[in-house]
Amino acid sequence: MHQEAEIAVIGGGIVGLATAFRLVEEGHDVLSINADLHPVSASAGNAGAIAPFNCVPVGSPAILRSLPHLLTHADSPLAMRWAALPALTPWLIRFVRQSLPHRARANAAALASLLHDSLAAWQELAEAAGAADLLRVNGCLYVFPDQSALAATAWDQTQRRAGGVREAVIGPKEVMALEPALINVRGPGVFFPNAAHVVDPLEMLSRVRMAARARGMRSLTARIESLQLGRDKIELNAPGISVAANRVVIAAGAWSRRLARQAGDDIPLDTERGYHVEYRMQKLPLSRPVCAPGFGVYVTPMEGRLRAAGTVELGGLYRHANPGRHALVDRAARTLLADLPAPGSKWLGFRPSLPDSLPVLGRARNSERVVYAFGHGHLGLTLAALTARKVAGLLHGHGNAEPMMSCSPRRFG
Repeated sequence: MHQEAEIAVIGGGIVGLATAFRLVEEGHDVLSINADLHPVSASAGNAGAIAPFNCVPVGSPAILRSLPHLLTHADSPLAMRWAALPALTPWLIRFVRQSLPHRARANAAALASLLHDSLAAWQELAEAAGAADLLRVNGCLYVFPDQSALAATAWDQTQRRAGGVREAVIGPKEVMALEPALINVRGPGVFFPNAAHVVDPLEMLSRVRMAARARGMRSLTARIESLQLGRDKIELNAPGISVAANRVVIAAGAWSRRLARQAGDDIPLDTERGYHVEYRMQKLPLSRPVCAPGFGVYVTPMEGRLRAAGTVELGGLYRHANPGRHALVDRAARTLLADLPAPGSKWLGFRPSLPDSLPVLGRARNSERVVYAFGHGHLGLTLAALTARKVAGLLHGHGNAEPMMSCSPRRFG
C-alpha cells in the first residue's frame, strides 16, 4: 500500500489528533497515522484534568533532597522499577541536574509561559469539534492533611506566583463548602479557579477524531518503523505500507524517540508510567478534580464513574503493571472519600517524559519539514490544544518564540 499526503501526523493520541484537527481546519491535506498498539492510551486513561496552573516541574529542589526516600518508599508518589535502572541511568542523571534550584526555576517559568493560554485553546478546540459538553470549567482543588504539609510546598507556591497562576489558599470550612463529601478535612486547601476537566477522555478523543474526519482528515493504522528524508518528500515506512509526505509531525508520545533519531535528534525521552482505578457510581461525590498531593493522585468525576489517577513510576514501556501502584492510587482515593465501592477497572499508561518536564516542540535537525510534538509528560491533555496551535505556527513559519526556545529539541545538545 502506498499513500501520499501534504502533512502526515504520526500519533493518534490527543496531541496528534488535536494537531491533525487544527491542520485540516486550516485546509491542509492531512493523513493521521496511529499504530493502534495501545488503543486505551495515556490520552484516554489520564486524570482528565486540564491544569494550566501546573507549572511545577517533576524535578525540583524538594524532589532532589528527598529522592532516595521517594524511590525506595512504598507509598511514594515517585517510584522506580529497579530492574529498569541500567536503562534509566542516563535519564536520571539529567533529571537530577534539572532538579537543581536554578534549572528548576527556569523550567517552571517556561512551563508557566507555555501553559498560559492552554485553557482558552481547549475551549476553542472543544467548541469547534462539537465536544464542549465534555468540558467542565469549575476549577481544581488540592487538599492537605495539615498546615505543615502545605508549608512543605512553599517552593511550588513561589513558582506558581512567579508564573502568574491564580490560586487561593483556603481553610477546612471552605474546602468542605466546595466539596462536602470529603472526609477527615482538618487541613488547608488550595483552589485553582482557572482549571477544567474532561468528563470522558476517551469520548473526547473520539469526538476530535470524528470532527477531523468530517473535515477531510484521512486515517491510516500502521506502526511507522522508518523515516527517510528525501529531496522533495519524506518517506515513512511500515510493514507493507509506505507514505510519501511533504511534511511530517511526530506526535507519537512515548514511542517518538526512534523516529526523532532518524530525523537527526537524539532526544532523552523516557516514560512516566501512570496508573488509574475507576469506581462505577450513579451519584458522583465530587464536582471537580481533587488532588491529594502527598500521593500525587487526582480524583476526578467522570460520566458514570469516579477516576483516581496519578503517581509517577519510572520503568520503561515493556514491563507489566505494578499491583502496588494500583493499591496506592486506591488508598489515596479512600483518604478523601468514604464508602467507595471496589474498583471496577484498573489501567496502566505511558506518559512521554523529558528530564526537565518540558515537551519537545520544534523542527528536526536534519529537516525543517519534520516537526516534533511529543514529551508532554503528565501535561499531555492540558497542552494538547495549545500544542496544535504551536505546530501549525511552526509549519507556517511563525509562532511564539519564547516558549518554543525552551522546548527546542536542540536544548539537549
